[in-house]
Amino acid sequence: TTASLSEEIEELVDGIKALDKQVVTATNNRKAENAEYKESMSDAMSTKKILEMAGNRLAKFYTPDLYVAPKVEMSEEQRIAVNFGIEDAPEAPVALFAQVRARTIAGDDSSGAPQAPPETWAAYQAHREGHGGVVELLNMLKTDLNKELTKSKVQEKNAQAEYESFMADSATKRTLDTKALDDKESARSDLNMAIQKMLLNKKSIKTEAYAKAVTLRDLHVECDWLLSSYNLRKEARMGEVDSLNDAKAVLSGADYSLLQTAVKSVRRLRHA
Repeated sequence: TTASLSEEIEELVDGIKALDKQVVTATNNRKAENAEYKESMSDAMSTKKILEMAGNRLAKFYTPDLYVAPKVEMSEEQRIAVNFGIEDAPEAPVALFAQVRARTIAGDDSSGAPQAPPETWAAYQAHREGHGGVVELLNMLKTDLNKELTKSKVQEKNAQAEYESFMADSATKRTLDTKALDDKESARSDLNMAIQKMLLNKKSIKTEAYAKAVTLRDLHVECDWLLSSYNLRKEARMGEVDSLNDAKAVLSGADYSLLQTAVKSVRRLRHA
């Protein structure tokens, strides 16, 4: 019925609206998660770069043979000036761990021999002897950071895969629901047209039936009149026949009085 089709169409429309809302919410959440991921990755990469710089600085101080000079970004004007020998290449900033070097230089005397440690300090160690603990700590920090980076990449990859799967399923469901909605609306339209056609046919049939009923009524009245006046009309026709016969006899020269007497005698015998 049209009522059930209307209810199903309304349910499909509500479902499509809810699905669209879910898609918008999922898209906004995915954008927020991706922005947060990019920000955390940027912070992690900056932290990793700082740790590498710190390790390189320590290598410069403790193990100069492992030190790698950092690259210095130069502007186009500086690069041209350095290439033509107008000025020297800029050096990398040395602010990081400068306090460590300053403390070490302050602890050395002019002869290069290490000073005796204060009474409250532990025994003095050479530079290389204290290097391992600091480097190990930096390596632990970098290992933990790499684990976090790997975990974040995996989570981001899984979240993106889930989002893409959800979007694909949503697109498929919306396509099916839209087709079902079109089919039901078409069916409802066809049903309404059929109902309108039936109503028009019903009106036409009623009109035709009324006309036939009027015709039957008129025929019945006419038949009743014919049946009720049959004897009178029969006598009238017989009288007309007799009059025609009398007129014919008169025209033939017969004695009208004798003929009339004979006709009366016949009538008496007929009615007897």
